[in-house]
Amino acid sequence: MKRPGATRYALLAISLIFSASAAASWNNPYPAAESKSNILYSAFRERPKTFDPARAYSSNEYLFIAQIYEPPFQYHYLKRPYTLTPLTAVSVPIPVYFDKHGSQLPRNTPATAVAYSVYEIHIRPGIYYQPHPAFARDAEGRYLYHALSTHDLAGVYAIGDFPHTGTRELVAADYVYQIKRLAHPKVHSPILSVMNEYIVGIREYAGTLKKEYEKIAGGRDSGVYLDLVKFPLAGVEEVDRYTYRVKLHGKYPQLLYWMAMPFFAPMPPEADRFFSQPGMAEKNLTLDWFPVGSGAYMLTVNNPNRQMVLERNPNYHEELYPAEGEPGDDAAGLLDDAGKRMPFIDKVVFSLDKESIPRWNKFLQGYYDRSAVLTEGFDQAIRFTGEGDTEVSDAMKQKGIRLLTSVAASTYYLGFNILDPVVGGYTERARKLRQAISIAVDFEEQISIFENGRGIAAQGPLAPGIFGYREGQAGINPYVYDWVEGKPRRKPIEYARQLLAEAGYPRGMDPASGKPLSINYETPAIGPERKAQLDWMLKQFSKLGIQLVVRATDYNRFQEKMRKGDAQIYDWGWNADYPDPENFLFLLYGPNKKVGHDGENASNYDNPEFNRLFERMKNMENTTERAAIINQMLEIVRRDTPWIWGMHPKNFQLEHTWMYNAKLNQMANNTLKYSRLDPDKRAEQRAAWNRPVVWPIVLALGTLVVGAVPAVVTYRKREREGAA
Repeated sequence: MKRPGATRYALLAISLIFSASAAASWNNPYPAAESKSNILYSAFRERPKTFDPARAYSSNEYLFIAQIYEPPFQYHYLKRPYTLTPLTAVSVPIPVYFDKHGSQLPRNTPATAVAYSVYEIHIRPGIYYQPHPAFARDAEGRYLYHALSTHDLAGVYAIGDFPHTGTRELVAADYVYQIKRLAHPKVHSPILSVMNEYIVGIREYAGTLKKEYEKIAGGRDSGVYLDLVKFPLAGVEEVDRYTYRVKLHGKYPQLLYWMAMPFFAPMPPEADRFFSQPGMAEKNLTLDWFPVGSGAYMLTVNNPNRQMVLERNPNYHEELYPAEGEPGDDAAGLLDDAGKRMPFIDKVVFSLDKESIPRWNKFLQGYYDRSAVLTEGFDQAIRFTGEGDTEVSDAMKQKGIRLLTSVAASTYYLGFNILDPVVGGYTERARKLRQAISIAVDFEEQISIFENGRGIAAQGPLAPGIFGYREGQAGINPYVYDWVEGKPRRKPIEYARQLLAEAGYPRGMDPASGKPLSINYETPAIGPERKAQLDWMLKQFSKLGIQLVVRATDYNRFQEKMRKGDAQIYDWGWNADYPDPENFLFLLYGPNKKVGHDGENASNYDNPEFNRLFERMKNMENTTERAAIINQMLEIVRRDTPWIWGMHPKNFQLEHTWMYNAKLNQMANNTLKYSRLDPDKRAEQRAAWNRPVVWPIVLALGTLVVGAVPAVVTYRKREREGAA
């Protein structure tokens, strides 16, 4: 019998290598069967803490639950400024106002005259929850899993371990139940303190629930169900099957923004009862880990140490892609899917990927569909145009990668402590000192050097996209900028030095001591990576001859200093909860001072005229009158300069050519349903970008063959001689 020779083995190995490479790329982290599936691939960096919509408040939690839970309203995906639209509601309600006697008031009634506001929300019929065992019933209509024993739970570790599921229609009572949950003693909702000020009776309701829970619990920490249906809440009531009503103290139009967040999404009582059973918490079967919603997607794999998977909700109601947006959206292809039913993608796979370099490489290989622009890969991905704008590098263009940018609804600033005897106060001397420093600290340079251009210099406290923010010459801060050739230009340093001299500090010298003026700078920026930024800040003050003393500390110590007012200059920032000017301007409202009030006004700024205008403006609707008041407020704070108006960060996102309908939205979190992809194009690109490099293997095998030939010849010669 003939034995195959070394050459034949080598040829067989080479053919196997090339057939394998034809079938799939060797480095593909996903099953080959998924190569052309309608699946979006993404990554997450850290384990979410909770998926309970009454508790979750972090972006890494909203990444998931905003696709699952549906509050009554949402932000329009394409329109700017940000606009609320109905989601499960029939329409965005117009509040009705009443005086203290219960008489209805006109819409334009000043907030001071309004005793109560009433919002009536009508829910669309025909919306159903995702399949879930909490809804499963037997043939007689009894719940299958609402009286589970220890024996029943043996072998159950995930929701998928229950063999039966069910669903039911979303009703108004589910929204009422969720608002009640905000006051549950074991939920610890982060917005309860805010709602205590507005929702009628919720403060007292929280006290009632606490007493009732303690009675039922008898000292137990888990396995306790408090049926909130039995306890009415004065300010929230079910009107009929599809209508509920919310009653507020006074006038608070910002409630509608809160009602676009998961805090106000519906919670079916069946789900609360199901997860409150004894033994469930011990198996991590809780609302913290297993959401129950009516949204476009449902969580089907929950392994936060490896992978999280969202899949299309088979019961999702009809929702169509928007047919209108901003000017330019049509030309950008953002209206190509207008009127089509969403969602477009069947499944979203999130893989745990903590390290930035591996995440970036997988994006470049096509294994992640989108990516943020990482600091480590910025120069590789982005280049600056001659006009100072940004675009993708030539290497990225060759791959068809696109860049999306959007200015965040956030602000980062340097604040002056107005209580301080040197940098504080409301005299003309104090204002000129703060204005001089504001000119000297060149935030355009800071953005260029340390942010790689990812930001715009702020002209005041309001971020772009917020009502009252103005573009162009009308929106500049005239105390720091001039308008030159159609752009804001920072005033020259010579002008800042003149202001400093008029403030009593010629060339930065303190006449009282005969030495350079010394100012303390409080910052939580610690660690070697921040040294360059702190050195840069020292140079900004040295332009004026001012000696800056950096007092860096950890964040807890920094907060303590701010509460005590132990600061002269500090740095901080703010991310908007909702797109309303009140959510920015309250940072400078006197009664909201940090010292003595523990509010968010860390500069302790307290201008009576600004306060008066804020109280008029805060609960107004977005009208021309409100805009005029905001303009007055901006003029006051620009003149007083309690902050060095720093920067509004700019978000960058990269996406592959096979992705469609991407537009960054700083307010909406439920945006996965709008995304569309072309899996065939992705498969082609992946194959092209990840061809196996086989020549070293072929060379090694060839060398083996050549080296083996003499040995084979000698072996066969000896065999023949032995036979002879």
